Amino acid sequence: MLKKDLIELCLLHVLSVEDLYGYEILRRIHESFPGTQESGIYALLRGLCREGCTEQYEGETSEGPTRKYYRITRAGQKKREELLEEWRRLCDALAALGVE
Repeated sequence: MLKKDLIELCLLHVLSVEDLYGYEILRRIHESFPGTQESGIYALLRGLCREGCTEQYEGETSEGPTRKYYRITRAGQKKREELLEEWRRLCDALAALGVE
């Protein structure tokens, strides 16, 4: 499992808990992957939207520009489960080799 897949898993996971706007997603991902470029995270979000794994909509604003919110779809839930299973297999394989 590559870093891209891990970040996609994290994106889908945070969106499975609640709908979030772009900056909040970015902030949460940076907590775990501080070296990841903002543009890379947004590129993965756009890719997930193109695949039908997430949807984008405009949310309410207090003052300032309209925020774009993201939510996970059924296809996204399925992809999240597949990525999570792949992650578990990788962890098991590493543990079997004594890598912890």
